[in-house]
Amino acid sequence: MFPALAPFLSHHVWGPFRLLGAYTVLIAVGTTTAALTTWFLLPRLWHALPCDRRRAHAAQADAAKGKPTGGGYLVVLLLLPWLFLVLPWHPVLVSVSLCLILCMLTGYWDDRSPTPWSEWRKGAMDLGVAALTSLMLCQGTETPMWFPFVKGVVSVPAWLFVLIGTAVLWFSINATNCTDGVDGLAGSLTLLSLFYLGGFLYVVVGNREVARYLLVPHNVRGAAWSILAFTSAGAFAGYLWHNAEPSALLMGDAGSRFLGLLIGVAVLVSGNPFLILAVAPVILVNGGTGLLKLILLRGLRRLGFDITPPARVTPAEGAVPLAAPRHVIVRMLHAVRFPLHDHCRAKLHWTNPQVLIRFVLVQAFLTPFLFVILVKLR
Repeated sequence: MFPALAPFLSHHVWGPFRLLGAYTVLIAVGTTTAALTTWFLLPRLWHALPCDRRRAHAAQADAAKGKPTGGGYLVVLLLLPWLFLVLPWHPVLVSVSLCLILCMLTGYWDDRSPTPWSEWRKGAMDLGVAALTSLMLCQGTETPMWFPFVKGVVSVPAWLFVLIGTAVLWFSINATNCTDGVDGLAGSLTLLSLFYLGGFLYVVVGNREVARYLLVPHNVRGAAWSILAFTSAGAFAGYLWHNAEPSALLMGDAGSRFLGLLIGVAVLVSGNPFLILAVAPVILVNGGTGLLKLILLRGLRRLGFDITPPARVTPAEGAVPLAAPRHVIVRMLHAVRFPLHDHCRAKLHWTNPQVLIRFVLVQAFLTPFLFVILVKLR
């Protein structure tokens, strides 16, 4: 709204209103106002949210029991008016924003459900949203992309972009969701990712001269996408004020799924799907390894191996290993708890603040290093 109104307001009302058409001003206004709005209004609204259901398999899960969850639903609702005001209106931006809202709603429906949804149901819904979002991003046309260690730009057909995009978005959604288990962890890590991605979209992808120098395809709407990333990060920064240890509010699947999809969208808009390895390394390792463990265990079970965790094996069961052999890989997988933040708390006896600070520090230092490798060494 502001970009469209800026010429009229500056001409007929007050000249400085022309600044409302400047992307830097829109980023500052959107980020700040969204943060203040969520910080101020969340405590007055979260009483209407459902309460958290304790996960028996998660370390220190009792601390979350009974707290309001699904806070991501309120954060996104409070974010929408500011996106309406600061985001330039364009069919792709609007359609992808609707996909983000849909992804948030699927998580919120799970948060409100009396019984948790099955893994297959959640995975299928995430896959559908990821495929739809990928299709909206490419608009059914060829998309220019760039890859690590490859000089030049490659035109990717729409069908291949949708396949790549769906995989990236689905993995980003679920890795972020798995990371949401320590007060402030998922929110802090995703905010780091969004600020890095927002800066990259604004300074590099959205700047014709810088993009040409770095051999990155220029996106004329790169700065507009950065407004979406920064403003959303601002809204969740206001939520993090209340999610600091000990948290008063949990964002639930509504928030983690929204953030996971947004990170994936920003990565795909940047033109390089591998960029997710640079901007969200800790998120991918922490949450993604849990997904990998689940896939491996399910595959081994289909092959006839006993994948029962050692803690659940009775002496009678352990006395007949030949009936269902427990492979060395199964033992190795069960030796580490996933997500990794659960392993750090249960096995290494890290406190929640230690997990948060150490994970954030690792990602903060890794991302610039990986950025240089992926962007400059081409």
